[in-house]
Amino acid sequence: MSLDPQLEKQLRHFWFKHLNKFMLLMWRLGLGWMINAWPDVFGRIMVITNTGWKTGLRRRTPVNYANVFGEIYCTAGFGKAAHWYKNIQANPNVEIWLPDGWWAGVAEDVTDAENRLFLLREVLIASGFAAYAAGINPRAITDEELAETTASYRLIHIKRAEARTGPDGPGELAWVWPVVTVLLLPFLFRRPRR
Repeated sequence: MSLDPQLEKQLRHFWFKHLNKFMLLMWRLGLGWMINAWPDVFGRIMVITNTGWKTGLRRRTPVNYANVFGEIYCTAGFGKAAHWYKNIQANPNVEIWLPDGWWAGVAEDVTDAENRLFLLREVLIASGFAAYAAGINPRAITDEELAETTASYRLIHIKRAEARTGPDGPGELAWVWPVVTVLLLPFLFRRPRR
């Protein structure tokens, strides 16, 4: 059972065009923790920063992830066609933005791993509504059905290296909040005219 190609195209278009931009903005404003506040519903979301395989430019993509025994795993649900997947195949050096910090790391495709179904199920459970939107109930689906349904999915392991801080990471636009507060403060204490 795989997604209808037209439905897959519509999901990809909606996801990339609208939700990804919103999630990136939330992370950049220092509000990434809010996206991850209710993981059972909204899922666990991180941002992968990688290098474009054609352009050489930095690219940022929000993806669902699971922390399994301290290791980070995610999946390319659209398979090898996902742009970020192509990017990490060309250059596996990435940065990931997690609620607990900003990390350098190396991405490795572990789709053929012996425990693939266990890891993939963990990522899908951690993805909240996204798995259900793709027609998968990760808690109830059998291993055989999961293998068939996710045959085109790519499973990625991110080996974290060093923690990072500084510009161009999560919260790079967090300065907006104090400025907006200072600008709106006079309106709070303004007396209404009679």
